[in-house]
Amino acid sequence: MEMIAIDNILISDEIVEEEFVCDLNACKGGCCVDGAAGAPLEEKELKMLDEIYDEVKPFLSPEGIRAIAKQGKYVYDKEFEYTTPLIDHKMCAYGVKENGIVKSGIEKAFLEGKTAFKKPISCHLYPIRITEQQDYDAMNYEPRELLCSPACVLGKKLKVPVYRFLREPLVRKYGEVFYEVLDKIAGGLPTL
Repeated sequence: MEMIAIDNILISDEIVEEEFVCDLNACKGGCCVDGAAGAPLEEKELKMLDEIYDEVKPFLSPEGIRAIAKQGKYVYDKEFEYTTPLIDHKMCAYGVKENGIVKSGIEKAFLEGKTAFKKPISCHLYPIRITEQQDYDAMNYEPRELLCSPACVLGKKLKVPVYRFLREPLVRKYGEVFYEVLDKIAGGLPTL
């Protein structure tokens, strides 16, 4: 796998070469349910969840509220460090099922103007996963093979590269200049 380097960020070529557009009607928000742990959280997001919980709570399910009351607003996992808690070891406690689709209760509060925090950056960036090392961040494209298959098909149909689909969270994480540099590099790569 080739990598693109921008400052101290190593980016997998797949992020500019592969195509992806979430298809919630097909996957039903399964990324909020499928996994060994909740959504990974950055250290600064722990404080944010403490601060906004009262505003987010009305947008959560009773099961999610109970899971958070029992486990806390975030939990420590040996493999993933801090993550969101889960309901019965399955769905994220901040997830809310509407019409059969799981959505973020945090994002619902954000969309209603109750908080300035949209959702954890790991959720916003998915299917990009970032591994933070001491001297650099490694950015990889990690869709779930079956779950994300419809998103890969839709991305190819619409011809939208992963990084373009995820422009907003990439700018949120690394800034506008980073995104512009990545876009310029991607434009100069040969097409497959």
